[in-house]
Amino acid sequence: MSVSLFKGRTLKIVSALIISTLIILGVSGFIDLRSSRNLRNISKAQFNEEQLVIARNIKWNIEQELEFLKNEMDLAASVIRDADEPETRRYLKNTFTRIIKDGIYKISIYDLSSFQCSSYDYSHQWKTLKKSPVQDFKIKIHKNSRTFPSVYMMDSKNMVLLKSVKPDRLLTFELDVPGFLARFLRETRSGKTGYAWLIDGDGLFLFHPFTGFIGQNAFMARDKRDPDISHKNINFIQENNMLKGLEGSGVYTSGWHRGITGQIEKLIAYAPVSISKDPVISWSVAVAAPSAEIDEYINRTYLWRFLSHAVIILILVLSAGAIFFNERRWNRKLESIIEVRTGMLKRSEEKYRSLVESAEDFIYTLNREGILVSMNSFTAAFFGGFPDDFKGKDLQAVFPEDTSKEHRVILEHVYKHGKSIRKEFFIETEEDKLWLNINFMPIREESGTVGTVLCIARDVTREKNMELQMINTEKLASIGTLAAGVAHEVNNPLGVILGFTDDLIRKSEKGSRIYDDLKIIERQGMHCKQVVENLLRFARFGENRDVKADINSQIRDIFKIVSHTLEMDNIRLEYDLDDTIPMIKGDPGELQQVILNLINNAVYAMKGGGTLSLCSRFNENRKKAVIEIRDTGTGISVEDMDRIFEPFYTTKPEGEGTGLGLAIVYGIITKYGGNIECHSVSADSPMVSKTKHGTLIKLKLPVYERGE
Repeated sequence: MSVSLFKGRTLKIVSALIISTLIILGVSGFIDLRSSRNLRNISKAQFNEEQLVIARNIKWNIEQELEFLKNEMDLAASVIRDADEPETRRYLKNTFTRIIKDGIYKISIYDLSSFQCSSYDYSHQWKTLKKSPVQDFKIKIHKNSRTFPSVYMMDSKNMVLLKSVKPDRLLTFELDVPGFLARFLRETRSGKTGYAWLIDGDGLFLFHPFTGFIGQNAFMARDKRDPDISHKNINFIQENNMLKGLEGSGVYTSGWHRGITGQIEKLIAYAPVSISKDPVISWSVAVAAPSAEIDEYINRTYLWRFLSHAVIILILVLSAGAIFFNERRWNRKLESIIEVRTGMLKRSEEKYRSLVESAEDFIYTLNREGILVSMNSFTAAFFGGFPDDFKGKDLQAVFPEDTSKEHRVILEHVYKHGKSIRKEFFIETEEDKLWLNINFMPIREESGTVGTVLCIARDVTREKNMELQMINTEKLASIGTLAAGVAHEVNNPLGVILGFTDDLIRKSEKGSRIYDDLKIIERQGMHCKQVVENLLRFARFGENRDVKADINSQIRDIFKIVSHTLEMDNIRLEYDLDDTIPMIKGDPGELQQVILNLINNAVYAMKGGGTLSLCSRFNENRKKAVIEIRDTGTGISVEDMDRIFEPFYTTKPEGEGTGLGLAIVYGIITKYGGNIECHSVSADSPMVSKTKHGTLIKLKLPVYERGE
């Protein structure tokens, strides 16, 4: 009973598994069918884009080659205009030898007064015939042929370039059209077997791999060869797009492909070829390939998918997990194949774009009106967006008004003189202050005029700050020397004054007017003594001592001293100390003085309350301890920023500061091989919101090394 029950349960499980597998396979098959159709459409569109690139390349090559022949005709006309007959023959023979490879099979000079025709052909012999050029070639001489080469199609296989040399003489180049076009179209391949063909403005085949089509009407030739096949799509494309000088792509049905007959679906991309503007002569080149090449690839892929599903059916027990695994594996493979194919089509464009996009410089282009034409990702990300967000916008959308005005002045100069200009700009935004070194370079169009201006800007803020730091160092060095001399000169008489004052105080009665006056003198003298000591300490900032300190320990000691003051001034203290920092170079007492001076300045800037943040961290790469002190105070104005480390320079009211605090801090930090950075946003700046002003002081001190 238990065995039969087990078998029944097993049968139910197997049945459920089979049904589940069939349902999954049915759903998967339906999804595969839909995805295969979608994939075919995507692949065909991408393939046609690739064919359109080939068609454009052929168009460009044909136009360039015809332009070359016209230039050769212009050159020949200018040379033979004033040359005698022997020299003319010799020059034309050399010209013919040079351009015969381009499809020119005859060069002729017609004397319209005597109806003589002298020419060079494949025999390389100079022949003179008494025939009218109009009768011989049925050429209608264009009214403008005296000024530039005109073009005349004799038939679908021959074309004449003609130009007046003198009022009664006409120079002609006769071109074998199929032979000329074969150079560009015969070896063209799209996919494995795709080819190119070309029709003129009347719909006649000028070139086709099926040579029987050359010279025939493109609308009638296919119907004549394959009467059982509908050519509605290709006739529509030819009539409404190709003969009207448009470019594009599409799908049509053909009865022939490189010797294979039958109903064949083809993908086509086409582009117009401008032969002459006056008279207007336009051809259209097409690149076609059978869509079966794409279908074969996709069908082969999906055949393997269905075979894998068939195998899954045979192993029902394992099918539940295997189907999902197989689906994911194949989908990933298919996605990677599509990505590779898409990458191949866009590779040429990406090569150029990657150079610009990978650069960590500001790169953008402007037109004469100061409108942004393009922008790389680095620049767009700096201004808080994407490149497309800024295209077509005015300069003032990204730069401040004064910077935009300077840009426009330089743009006008570049457009006027066509030369590059380099200039430095100071940019201030809500979050950044930086110096940009911008090079304005003209980008010329084919006509030689300046089309747009390419701007490449490099951030030189760090170099500017280092320059200012060097200037401050030189200032402090010279002022320190002066301060040392002044301090020593003042210290001696000050000691005498304090000595005699102390002696008089001991001899005076407490509470008397004389005693009180002497105490005032003593108090002011001690203040002067403190100023002198600060001057001496500032003057001795270059004296290194072999000391080391635990910076976190010094910071914690300072916290104990200032905690009550911060609480009374309604200032919230936030700190984050990195205990992995090793011992650093510096005298503990002097480092405490540095931290205390910076905290006092921050407290003074946050009258009414605020937040004081202090953190320490260790930069292992540079072996330096970094201490950052940030406040939310009123900040430092741009005008004061360059002078904050100068001795005796202070923004505090008279009697509240000596102007030596930051100068002493600077001297102590540099004495031990460190450096100090100051970043501040003033509350008075119109570019700053009320919550983003304040000052950040960053100290960088080297680690103590044994033996130093």
